[in-house]
Amino acid sequence: MRVFALVGRSGTGKSTSALSFAHSKNIPAMIDDGLLIYKGRKAAGSSAKYEKNYITAIKRAVFFYEDHRKEVQNAIKALDIHSLLIIGTSTKMVDQIAEKLQLGKITKYYKIEEIRSSKEINMALYVRKTEGKHIIPIPYVQVEQNILKKIIMKGKKIFSTQKEEIGETTIIRPRFHQGTIHISEHVLKQIISHACTSVEAVKKCHRIDIALNELPNIKITLTMFYPLDEALPVIAEKIQQKVAEDFLKFLNIELNSITIHISKLSMEHSYPASMIRTARI
Repeated sequence: MRVFALVGRSGTGKSTSALSFAHSKNIPAMIDDGLLIYKGRKAAGSSAKYEKNYITAIKRAVFFYEDHRKEVQNAIKALDIHSLLIIGTSTKMVDQIAEKLQLGKITKYYKIEEIRSSKEINMALYVRKTEGKHIIPIPYVQVEQNILKKIIMKGKKIFSTQKEEIGETTIIRPRFHQGTIHISEHVLKQIISHACTSVEAVKKCHRIDIALNELPNIKITLTMFYPLDEALPVIAEKIQQKVAEDFLKFLNIELNSITIHISKLSMEHSYPASMIRTARI
């Protein structure tokens, strides 16, 4: 059996990308947080995310418990798996899992940065830190709902580029994750509005649409002062740059796209003082 590893720090979206990545490499099985997943479904084991505290979660993830370890080993043998992907937060962790399960040496290590963009990784980290959401790459119906009755949510189905369904994810909030941080949409809009109006040509933001998904996108509708000292595309680029900088500074989110819609040019003579030029007589 060939053994591969996918490594990345906690919250970077390894489990979210695991199914499609394994499918692209023709790897039918994965080890993720104590679970053996075969062809997109749970085959054996139990998830570390079900544990009551962080210490027992780590032990579960690295197969510290003998009964858990033997269950997964027996399932690997019974399924006659030809290749397997181990997911972990470090090379030390995946090596430890391979050793515990007696899988032999890992053939190749992949870093999460090789399969996800920095925008996707930053967005995943933001969701983990603020909402405490974790992904399990198994179908919703396979989750032990009696254990996680109040903290599970449906994830999404994963498809290949050929529209073939290759698996499903489930979203949970583990019991060892203490609390969440809620940043309201109003606050996000205030950050965007302030960034826009800091560009002198902008009079007002009328509408801001925010979509913080795997690839975060923003649409801004605004009014500008007229006449303009610069071409509209140049000013729009300045607005995009300022919004991108502020989102990265205050939220550590790298935006995928910032769409600027200029709906009106205001003829009102109410320029900021810095735009008004005076002449000596």
